[in-house]
Amino acid sequence: MQVSQRPVIDEQSEILFPSRIASVKRTTKETDVAVKLNLDGQGKCQVDTGVPFLDHMLHQIASHGLIDLEIKATGDIEIDDHHTNEDVGITLGQALTQALGDRKGIVRFGHFIAPLDEALIQVALDFSGRPHLSYGLTIPTERVGTYDTQLVREFFVAIVNHGQMTLHLRQLDGINSHHIIEAAFKAFARSLRMAVEIDPRRAGAIPSSKGVL
Repeated sequence: MQVSQRPVIDEQSEILFPSRIASVKRTTKETDVAVKLNLDGQGKCQVDTGVPFLDHMLHQIASHGLIDLEIKATGDIEIDDHHTNEDVGITLGQALTQALGDRKGIVRFGHFIAPLDEALIQVALDFSGRPHLSYGLTIPTERVGTYDTQLVREFFVAIVNHGQMTLHLRQLDGINSHHIIEAAFKAFARSLRMAVEIDPRRAGAIPSSKGVL
């Protein structure tokens, strides 16, 4: 795991913030996953996991989270997509943790409600350092294309545990599986964007009354 510490100058002050860029590689007997991300990016995305629907959802995270994201994954998709889906979530969560460092100066909390046609999904997120997922999606079909919709929860379990965040996903409306899942990823991305933003009033302090996250 490597994290760039190239300083970035805040034009509004003399405060120097480390560049929030991470590169993480994870190899097992089942998968080989490499993730690079820049939390202060423009939404650029180059992903190839071998799981087309997962690629589509990762594009939502990058685009709506304004995170530059590069992911290359190979896995035992001849069996099914489970291991690749989970290990991409694990590695992306690890990259978020590395890029955030001690989490000084971040807003910490994020929330968003995303509509997609008839679907409406609410997300609340806290980079608390305490992994917890409250999953409230009811996806009516077993598959979207070839993608097993049970893997949506597995992806968020992985990213929550390794990104060390609290995440609540609530389905307020929706009957189309694709719409429900995509709205969830978009709402997650916008919540993520809000939570990792630098709060200029924090002046580099850790956003906790305990002084540590």
